[in-house]
Order: sequence, then C-alpha cells, then structure tokens
Amino acid sequence: MAHTDTVRDRLRPLREPMGPRAGQAVAALMLAVSPVCIELSGADAGTASVYRCLLALPALVLLVLPEYRREGPPPRRQLAYGLAGGVLFAGDMLLWTKAIGEVGAGLSTVLVNVQVVLVPLLAWAVDRERVPGRFLLWLPVLVAGVVLTGGLFEKGASGSDPAAGTLHAILAALSYSGFLFLLRRGGFHGHIRTTYTAVVFSATVASALGGWAWGALDIAPPAGTLAWLALAALTSGIIGWLMVAVYSPRLPSHVGAVLLLLTPVGALALGALVLGERPSPAQWAGAALILVSAYATVTGRRGAPSPEEDAPRDA
Repeated sequence: MAHTDTVRDRLRPLREPMGPRAGQAVAALMLAVSPVCIELSGADAGTASVYRCLLALPALVLLVLPEYRREGPPPRRQLAYGLAGGVLFAGDMLLWTKAIGEVGAGLSTVLVNVQVVLVPLLAWAVDRERVPGRFLLWLPVLVAGVVLTGGLFEKGASGSDPAAGTLHAILAALSYSGFLFLLRRGGFHGHIRTTYTAVVFSATVASALGGWAWGALDIAPPAGTLAWLALAALTSGIIGWLMVAVYSPRLPSHVGAVLLLLTPVGALALGALVLGERPSPAQWAGAALILVSAYATVTGRRGAPSPEEDAPRDA
C-alpha cells in the first residue's frame, strides 16, 4: 500500500536504543512521575498545565534544530495535527483536573482512561486499522483493571458536583483520545520533534487561555512550585510525551493505548512510595489486572508485524 511505503521510508532514518514496545512502556512510566510532581507543587489546574508545557519548550527547541536543518519544515497538514493535538492536550489537562474536585479522583481517572477503547476505534474509523481479536478478548479485563485501580467502588461519585464532574471527565477522555490519535498520526511522516514541539507550544497557549478563563492561573508561582513543575516538564514534556511521539506511530494503535495504561499503575505505586498514599487491596488488584492483560495483549502470539513496527528494523 502507498501509505505503508510512506511510513517505511519516512521512519527508516530513525534509530533508537530500544524497540517501539519497550520505548512506549518506558514513556508511560516516565509519565507516571508527573502527577506526583504536580501534587507536590500544590499548583492549580491552569498553572500546572501551563508551566509543565512552558518549561519544556526551551529544551524542545534545542532538540528540534538538528531535525529542522536535516528535514526542513513539516508539511502544513502535519503541523496542523500538532497544533490541534496541543489544544486537545490542554483540554484534557484542564478538564481532568477540574473533574477530580467535582466527581472524585476515582471516577475521573476511570473515564479518562477509556482512551484504551477510543484510540483504536479512531484508528479503525479513520485509518481503517484492524483491531485484532486478542485485544477485544482482553478488553473487559483491562477495563475492569482501570475501574479497580481508580478506586471507584471505594469512593463512588464523591465530589462537589458529580454531574458536572462526569461531563468534564468525559470531555477530558475525548480530548485525551483525540490528542493521542493526532500525536501518533503526526509522526507517520518524519518531522517528529518539530511536530511534537508544535503540540507543546499549542498546549501552552491553550492552557493559559483556559486557566485564565476558569480563574485558575497563577502567572508568578512560588519557586518551590516552579521546581516541582520543572521536574514534571522534564519527565513528561521533554522525555515522556516525546518518546510517545516517536514510538506510537510504529505501533498498532491498540498496543500503544494498552501500554499507556502503565501510567496510572506507575502513578499508583509512586503515590504510595512518595506521597505516603495507601491504595486499597482492590486498587492493587486492578493494577495487577492491567499488567497481566497488557502483557497478554502486547506480547501474545502475533502474525506478521505491522509496517510501522517493522520499518525501523529494515534500515
């Protein structure tokens, strides 16, 4: 197919020290550090969203320069993917944080992680990517793991406004899924770092506007807050999401979505280790279900590898 040849040719120059599945898994675990940093920073939604993006931009610009000199500017459509993806990413950050107070952390986390269903559906609807039976077989186990990990049955619909919180969490889930889909699609044709930097720039602007509109933006946060947000920018903005941008185009959409469920599992473990949180036995059981079903889905017997996964190894 012409699309397959384009993916193969464009991704041929990329050489990374690990395969796409391992890279996506490492990226998901790096992203798990960010919620802990944001919790320790004490920043509100708008401030955290803006500065975790803004503080990542200088390093990303430095990373972009060699790619820009080598490949030139990205096509307009690809740049549009990046800018639109950044707006959706900002929407996810702002809406999910707001939903936590309105409906509780459990339900908001569960709803946001329905990306494991929505991203493969988007890839099937738009790109006609096949969804394998193994994924569909393990999907109920994955969803059960997400529900248990979110502590939904212990906390229920707690919060100040469950109806508004549920709506905000659903909108956050749609934004997150759209962001992941566009981030993956934007990496099909090279210019990965340039396109990803456009994502972060767009997310910075959109977060600032959204935080200002909601009255949740501190333009000059304290030094301690900035330090924790700088660590969040390093682990998520510079390392984690950039790795997702590099590796997710080389994975089937369902595999990339499943591996990103390692983020809430990692955040659960880090919260217990760093913040002194005490997850319930049901939450640990949910994390175990996610790990088992993710392993079965990602490493189970497969047919021929997808073109995106196979292309770099052909180089």
